[in-house]
Amino acid sequence: MGVTPTAPTPRSAPSPRSAPPARPAVLAIDAGNSKTDAALIAADGTVLGTGRSGGFQPPRTGVEEAVDVLAQAVAEAAEAAALPLPAPGAPYAEQVAACLANADLPVEERRLADAIGARGWGSATRVFNDTFAILRAGLSGGEPPRGVAVVCGAGINCVGMRPDGRTARFPALGQISGDWGGGGGLAAEALWWAARAQDGRGGPTELAAALPGHFGLGSMAELIEALHLGTLAHGRTHELVPVLFSVAAAGDAVASAIVERQADEVVVLAAVALARLDLLEEEAPVLLGGGVLTAGHEQLDRRIAAGLARRAPRARVSVVSAPPVLGAGLLGLDALGALPEAHGKLRAHFG
Repeated sequence: MGVTPTAPTPRSAPSPRSAPPARPAVLAIDAGNSKTDAALIAADGTVLGTGRSGGFQPPRTGVEEAVDVLAQAVAEAAEAAALPLPAPGAPYAEQVAACLANADLPVEERRLADAIGARGWGSATRVFNDTFAILRAGLSGGEPPRGVAVVCGAGINCVGMRPDGRTARFPALGQISGDWGGGGGLAAEALWWAARAQDGRGGPTELAAALPGHFGLGSMAELIEALHLGTLAHGRTHELVPVLFSVAAAGDAVASAIVERQADEVVVLAAVALARLDLLEEEAPVLLGGGVLTAGHEQLDRRIAAGLARRAPRARVSVVSAPPVLGAGLLGLDALGALPEAHGKLRAHFG
């Protein structure tokens, strides 16, 4: 006897008495050089949908093309939240809080805020440098931000805020603005010392063997040629940062000096920002973020702690491991005067 196939059970329609979905209050965006995260957040701190897209690089692609990358993450978050496309006068959220890499100067923040505002995603748009996301993510409670954050990832930057709205910041434009370090800078410095060790212009260092060895090459001459001719993508030099720290941990004097210089740069940034905000003599948080500072390099961490103990003895140092989009969301809730419970719910969602 044959068996009649069972028809698939249709999804039940939502009850007409069901409460309508919460309307987003905040569209939070955190955009770095390598990835973009977006989150739509209700007024009570509930995360309604999240999305991810590629890196945000307006100096390379132009502003509109860079904002198109943000739009991909925003569209994914809106789809997850079951929201329709924004119509004129009907934005996704009350507040867009966007923490963006390459928004290093106030004029850049204004230009980017205008470009994002033109997309109609929010009733109001605020743009911050992405370091502010780390600062806000590392501060608990619903009180206005007070403290300093240093981020050391691909580059290096530092910002600070007080509840009265005062901020301390640096241009963070690389060598022309006095910056040193970050992943890109550390890799370049390691290559410089390794090249000079091989050809005799510098002292010996294990970096001369370890750096080319990482790529399966036999010498610095081979590595230099590969980078110069493009047979090895220059973007892969970021892979050398863990190699540098490994060689330093083994006791190499040249590698150790590079690591210690990076630690000293973190200390001086934090101390200067605290002084600008009149927080140097007060108990205040100093928050560390970015791949270099969250990787748990013992030598680096130990020297930063010792340096801050000397220059800012009342600083409370901690590492921020929460995703930066949390900080963007908290900044958005701050602007709306959300209750502390909303901040707590948002923070709990991102762990």
